[in-house]
Amino acid sequence: MTHSLINPSDSLPRQNEKLLKIVETLMRRVEQDTNASGLAYSQFQRAVLLEEEVRARTRDLERALELLNESNAQLAVANRETEAARQNLANAIETVQEGFALFSPDDVLVMCNSRFGMHMPDIRRDLNPGLSFSDYVQTVSGSVFLSLPENSTTEDWARQRMAHHAEPSVIFNVRMTGRRWVQVSERRTPDGGTVILQTDVTDIMRLERQERERILDDQARLIRATLEHLKQGVCIFDNLGHLVGWNRRVGELLSIPVGRFHIGSRFSTILDRMQNDYRFIGEVSHQQIEAWPSLDGKRAPLSFEIQSNTGLVLTVFMQQMPDGGFVISFTDVTAERQAIRAMAEAKETLEQRVLERTLELEDALSEAERANASKTRFVAAASHDLLQPLSAAKLYVASLEPEVQDAQARTVVGRASAALQSVENILSALLDISKLDSGQASVHVTTVSLDLILRQLRDELRPMAEAKQLDFRVLPTGALVRSDATYLRRVLQNLMMNAIRYTDEGRVLVGARQRGRTVRVEVWDTGPGIAESEQETIFGEFQRLNASASAADGMGLGLAIVDRACALLRHPLALTSEVGRGSVFRVDVPRASKEDVADAETGGRDRENSEISGGKLHNLIVLLIENDTDLRDALTLTMEKWGVNVLPSETESEALALLDEIGVAPDVIVADMQLDGGSEGSGAIRRLRQRCGPLPACLISANRNPELLHEARELGVPLLHKPIDPATLQGFLVSVAD
Repeated sequence: MTHSLINPSDSLPRQNEKLLKIVETLMRRVEQDTNASGLAYSQFQRAVLLEEEVRARTRDLERALELLNESNAQLAVANRETEAARQNLANAIETVQEGFALFSPDDVLVMCNSRFGMHMPDIRRDLNPGLSFSDYVQTVSGSVFLSLPENSTTEDWARQRMAHHAEPSVIFNVRMTGRRWVQVSERRTPDGGTVILQTDVTDIMRLERQERERILDDQARLIRATLEHLKQGVCIFDNLGHLVGWNRRVGELLSIPVGRFHIGSRFSTILDRMQNDYRFIGEVSHQQIEAWPSLDGKRAPLSFEIQSNTGLVLTVFMQQMPDGGFVISFTDVTAERQAIRAMAEAKETLEQRVLERTLELEDALSEAERANASKTRFVAAASHDLLQPLSAAKLYVASLEPEVQDAQARTVVGRASAALQSVENILSALLDISKLDSGQASVHVTTVSLDLILRQLRDELRPMAEAKQLDFRVLPTGALVRSDATYLRRVLQNLMMNAIRYTDEGRVLVGARQRGRTVRVEVWDTGPGIAESEQETIFGEFQRLNASASAADGMGLGLAIVDRACALLRHPLALTSEVGRGSVFRVDVPRASKEDVADAETGGRDRENSEISGGKLHNLIVLLIENDTDLRDALTLTMEKWGVNVLPSETESEALALLDEIGVAPDVIVADMQLDGGSEGSGAIRRLRQRCGPLPACLISANRNPELLHEARELGVPLLHKPIDPATLQGFLVSVAD
């Protein structure tokens, strides 16, 4: 283990001192030692080494001293520069026009200029570096030059000032004595300290106050001028009930002398005037009005009327203002009340005249309703009576056509058939017009396949278009709509027939467009067009633009039916036309909801499968129940030509007796709805089905009432309208035979 004679923790001078003493001791011992063993030499060597180490340590000490001297010199320079910068900062702060103070992050005053606290000479000597912010606030709050707000103490002000200090940035005004104002701006420094600027804003505040007073004076003059231009009398009271403003109209309406009405007058002045010279109208009393200004809280507006002995009527309205005062307005309503009385008197006279006129109109309306009902019954009865022989005539002509071989005779038969068809169309139109005008028409709105109706009409009207060599197109559509199938079909049929009838060349196009919740059916044609002046009149009865057209082309009832049916169905109808270029009729029909799509598509397929598909009718047994002899014979003759075995009968009882006699059940039943004796074909079908089983059947009727169609649907049978179309009847029988 090696031991050192020198303590490394000693300073260099101390270590050198020890080394010199060691060397001196060793040299002395060497000189005194006479032993020749060489010990002295080794000690000499050690002394030499120690001396060298002393020199090295001395050099290190000198170098350290030099570095220390250089550092002290640099530190002295830095201190001088820092002091100069501090002095420059103090000089710069002193040049600031506002009072300036800097507080450290721990809220201790670091420095301030001489203007800081300049408006408070009594505390200026206490604003020295080292002052805490809380002591600064307490010192300021106790200054005699600080003007405290009304009803505020020194503690309240100090607490509010410390609350401002908690904000990162704040600006507020402090009122001093002598009507002076100081604006205090306080902001945080990046290191968390606080900088405060104090600015004298007395001149600015005085200018603002002068401007505010000027504005208030201007507003007062404006309000005064406004009040003077009002027709109403207006007076304004403060929260103590003293008059602070009014116009001359008040004095005129209440007849108050000028000397009795001035600034500071009490509310009782006006109240006494109203009580002495006027009487109160209504339930408001003098006591209620007198107590109203002194009510606590927010007062509800008060309105009443007063009337003078001369008949002058004033409406008085009292309303509270935000400051607790109130406004009273007086409005002269004498003319209005006189007008109301005159109107009441005129009303009584007018009511008597209206009553008399109403009784006259009721009598006339009753007479018109009786006449209309009589007309409706006549048209219905006449149509029914005419459709019976017409059906028979059509069936006879239809059965005669295949038998006629002579060309001229065939032409005559064809013209007779066309004439009968025209008669049928006219009778059907008259019947429809009668129902729509009488208000007895009812609708049965269901989900309808628009494509099925359009395809049926296309097949029905195509021969008519081909005869005129027209390009007739009906575009397919998958739309399902909500409407009455019968009326919708009649509307579209009339529009399409009119388009074909009045178009001599070109084309007729029918299609449907999806438009949100509706489907728009459009019928386009390249006909002569309709002038704008005639586009309203064509929807009237017996209106035809082509005056040279024959009765076979219609009597001008088609568009009248379309207009009335669309109004009944609430389907908007529109027309666009240009003379020489054609026309387009549009009908908007509501779309069916998604829930109805599946059922409607299934029903559509069932109806399609029920269309005429061909087949033989030989040996088909049809039980015919028809009370009209001519029609029964015509139907029998027509069906027998198709190979059908017909069992004709006039009544239900005759049909039952005939079945009992021959002992054979029929394949199908064809029954008229209206039979003799008040019985109905629907009842006959039900009873025959109870006896013979679920037989196919159909009803025939001249009645087009929707209720009858509904009854046929409940019975599950088709309804064929008179005059009966042979093709339709044949199609039904073919569907049964298949």
